[in-house]
Amino acid sequence: MPTVQIKNITYHPSIWPKMIGEASRDAKPGDLVQVLDKDGGAFGWGLWNPKSRMPLRIVSHSSEEIDESFFDDAIRRAASMRREMLVLDETTEAYRAIHGDADFMPGIVADKFADVLSVEITNLAAWQRLPRWIPILHECLDTQRVVIGIDSELARIEGMPRSGGATSDNVRSVKIREHGIRYEIDFSTGHKTGFFCDQRDNRKLFASHAKDRSVLDLCCYTGGFSISAALAGASEVTAVDLDETAIEMAKRNANLNSARVKFTHADAFTWIRTMIENGRTWDLVIADPPKFIHGREDETGIAKYADLNKLALQLVKPGGIFVTCSCSGQLGADDFERTVIAAAHRTNRRLQIIQRTGAGADHPTLSNYPESRYLKVIWSRVL
Repeated sequence: MPTVQIKNITYHPSIWPKMIGEASRDAKPGDLVQVLDKDGGAFGWGLWNPKSRMPLRIVSHSSEEIDESFFDDAIRRAASMRREMLVLDETTEAYRAIHGDADFMPGIVADKFADVLSVEITNLAAWQRLPRWIPILHECLDTQRVVIGIDSELARIEGMPRSGGATSDNVRSVKIREHGIRYEIDFSTGHKTGFFCDQRDNRKLFASHAKDRSVLDLCCYTGGFSISAALAGASEVTAVDLDETAIEMAKRNANLNSARVKFTHADAFTWIRTMIENGRTWDLVIADPPKFIHGREDETGIAKYADLNKLALQLVKPGGIFVTCSCSGQLGADDFERTVIAAAHRTNRRLQIIQRTGAGADHPTLSNYPESRYLKVIWSRVL
């Protein structure tokens, strides 16, 4: 069995290059390897690729030997959790089926959309094993077709071949239901569908606040929050996004449900400033921007969160509800909350924080991998 030694003991699954000691000569890129501590003792098992930005991904800290069946079992456990424990199929046809390291499956994220499996691959080891994993996923999830996404730059770094391996089926779109609401999932540009399963429970909660209220959905993307609010009886709904393709998809989703939403194609920052000048306010406002922080030292991303929240808060009527989100894993929950509170205070507003939520239960957080708690949502009454 190939081995890789680490210099320091850590229970985090991601091992950076500077933490790597010696690797045995028979350890090849993509191999399942035994992980040794600095004294050469058995420490665990992981997936190895010396070319990667993250050369070693530890999947087990057991001294007992594991083989490829470890991942087969991990897939079955993940599917069982979603289907038998969470019973997600009763309320939705779309959910996260495999959540990477949090399901002990580093390098793969898989979402189920009705009978279609949408898979994102981020490392060589997962790419090599995909022909074995896809049939198991189909069997466990009752899916029949697959769409596979691989970032070309990441593939180059990881050393993934341009040909061979598992391939995508020809899928353009599929329609799904979530809490009774219909959505079209568009695969025409690849696995990035614009529909985010992690916000499922938050969409339902948002809708519960919408009846007879004016609603503003900032960075609406394909319209999940705004459509949910409209169908829940909002008096009016306005939705804004810079992505023209996403706005068109949002309009189609609204039409699928006969939902009345005013969609606006605009940069949220510029549009908000115009609305502030015009004195416009809403009863219920949500800001769900794309990921702003892309690295540990990305200070510009934090500044964007501060600016967006400072602006958006000025559009909330006194006593209204403000919902703000961050999907940046590098921004901790406490830091995000401090950023939002500071933004409120700079505009001479106070927040009554009424709830803190995150991703749905199909996006579990691994205790030794805090970055897997990436989605933070703060619900506040603005005073």
